[in-house]
Amino acid sequence: MKRISTQNGLTLTSFLIVLAVVGFFIYIGMKLFPVYTEYNSVVTDMNGLAAEPGIKQKSPEEVRALLFRRFDISYVESVKPENVKITRKEGYQLQVAYEVRRNLMYNLDFVAVFDKTVELGAGSVD
Repeated sequence: MKRISTQNGLTLTSFLIVLAVVGFFIYIGMKLFPVYTEYNSVVTDMNGLAAEPGIKQKSPEEVRALLFRRFDISYVESVKPENVKITRKEGYQLQVAYEVRRNLMYNLDFVAVFDKTVELGAGSVD
């Protein structure tokens, strides 16, 4: 008796559907990656500023100026001066809260909301 062999695998149509789904997720990743890379730069700059010697004795204006210099070097463009707060709550805290709205495709946008707080210390930042 002769055995009938069948082929296994994806058809061309199935392969194109899988390719379209994978391509869509790669496209989404390409749109989201720069936003999260920028946030990583914000966190790195804030932690670096908090660890800087003598930061506890600086005024809020000096701290803000130092932070935005670091942001300029790191190409952080989404954080505006109104997004930065320096408050006294169990020591001085530096808070950066901002949102990024970017076009995803056509009339669809995505919004990413970030909020990070670091402790500057209990020195006088007046």
